Amino acid sequence: MASAEERMQILRMIEEGKISAAEGAELLRALDKSGRGAKSEPLKGSSSPRWFRVRVTDTGTGRNKVNVNIPMGLVNVGIKMGAKFAPEIEGTEYENIMEAIRSGQQGKIMDIFDEEDGERVEIFVE
Repeated sequence: MASAEERMQILRMIEEGKISAAEGAELLRALDKSGRGAKSEPLKGSSSPRWFRVRVTDTGTGRNKVNVNIPMGLVNVGIKMGAKFAPEIEGTEYENIMEAIRSGQQGKIMDIFDEEDGERVEIFVE
């Protein structure tokens, strides 16, 4: 079952306008489903990551445009939603993200500079 902290994070994202109510409902449903399944074991000697974070920064001003934390149980749904913010992340880059998550990598797993739009997209597993 989903923790109260994960549910509150989703509700805060809705309240702040980061996601729509429909997207929030989808995340909550996915969170409930992921809580019922068997949990995979973390790599030996490591703790399992709890959050998948995407941060989009305006390179001109240095201010955050997007800073979203998603519970790891919702990564598949979250990546699909994140594709709306960064459509250039597809194909090989998407596979690189998923492989880093499956292998248990933690910390910053992707750092992309979009000079055309003046944005920096960073993806973390924490």
